[in-house]
Amino acid sequence: MANTVWDKLSKAELKKLHAFNEEYRVFLSNSKTERTFATNSVAYAESQGFKPLQSFKKLKAGDRVYAVNRGKNLILFVMGKKPLTEGMNILGAHIDSPRMDLKQKPIYERDGLVLMDTHYYGGIKKYQWVARPMALVGVVCKKDGTTVEINIGDKPNDPVVGISDLLIHLAAKQLQKPGATVVEGEQLDLLVGSIPKKDEQKDPVKAYLLDLLKEQYDIEEDDFLSAEIEVVPAGEARDYGLDRSMILGYGHDDKVCAYTSLRAIAEIKKPERTSVCVLVDKEEIGSVGATGAQSDFYEHVVAKLLDLQGYTSLVNLHDALENSAMLSSDVSVAYDPNYPEVYEKNNSAYFGKGVCFNKYTGARGKSGSNDASAEFMAQIRKCMDDNNVMFQTCELGKIDVGGGGTIAYILANKNMNVIDAGICVQNMHAPFETVSKADVYEAYRAYIAFLTDIK
Repeated sequence: MANTVWDKLSKAELKKLHAFNEEYRVFLSNSKTERTFATNSVAYAESQGFKPLQSFKKLKAGDRVYAVNRGKNLILFVMGKKPLTEGMNILGAHIDSPRMDLKQKPIYERDGLVLMDTHYYGGIKKYQWVARPMALVGVVCKKDGTTVEINIGDKPNDPVVGISDLLIHLAAKQLQKPGATVVEGEQLDLLVGSIPKKDEQKDPVKAYLLDLLKEQYDIEEDDFLSAEIEVVPAGEARDYGLDRSMILGYGHDDKVCAYTSLRAIAEIKKPERTSVCVLVDKEEIGSVGATGAQSDFYEHVVAKLLDLQGYTSLVNLHDALENSAMLSSDVSVAYDPNYPEVYEKNNSAYFGKGVCFNKYTGARGKSGSNDASAEFMAQIRKCMDDNNVMFQTCELGKIDVGGGGTIAYILANKNMNVIDAGICVQNMHAPFETVSKADVYEAYRAYIAFLTDIK
């Protein structure tokens, strides 16, 4: 029996693996925010024959449907031969990642420099985000109804911005602080300019920058009140390791599972049960809000599909949800030999050993976890084995050391079978995370098997 995915691959399969991962690397590099990921996913879905929900008057098996919510939340369906009331096979992933957001009043000048104030988003080690090139990606919505798209720092000739760090020569006192406070949240301000506007008496550097923004983007300072601009690491994802076996990039959590889920549903043609791919926002801050997994958007879309099939009762909606099965496609923790003290080796995930199944996540006695049933886990095992998919089971480190959560419990609250299934990651929530190409490809195969075979 093969010990790793690499061991079982033929030359032809190895070629497919590398080609798939190169496509993922490029997609990830161009999809750093939930908005850009959703936009690029819609473009891909349309190229694969998916059409917006509002274009359908009735539904038949094989129809490919999508619905977008506020540009940050996307759901795709491949309609099955069985009615929706008999359940769906669902892949659910999130497309937001830890980062910093510009505040609504971000621009200020201090001591001859102009900076932008930020508020970090999600769980980060703040000291990791300083002294590195950053890009600004997002939208500015103006009062006249127009929207200006911002993407500064990713193209090769773009300027970049960043957060300064205290030089080692003056850092003796700083280095006595705990890691959580070495850099404070209010110190995560971007340096964005230093040229003063001639003959300007008040805040001349800020005035120069505002003139530049007006000239290049037709943006006024007040327009930042209605902007969503994210501060993300600049540059492309890269092949990692001398053997090119890994990918280093921003946002693998959870775009790596979102991308493999997107690619998997595109492979489904006319399934027995309807196949679904749900891509949501806001997981990193609790899955809240209109575009998070706790939103009613998914149920509303399913209700509309049921209506097109002639089912109009609330009971029909509940049947559709309760008879469904879901993989909460979120990343897991990869064992790191630099920090063996926080892992329990027998129940850790390892690079190259395939897709990860977390029967439970949570922390402190499984708090906040879905904890999938043994019966559903048995179904999953059979599905993977029948399709020659290599998988591993794992936990998020040693008991009481830490933990984490996913969107699994939210859909499980609808009384459906759900288990966490994803790709293990090193450096999770750092500006640049690492995944194994073998695991990326095997997760893609696992998601196809789940959509096809779970009854």
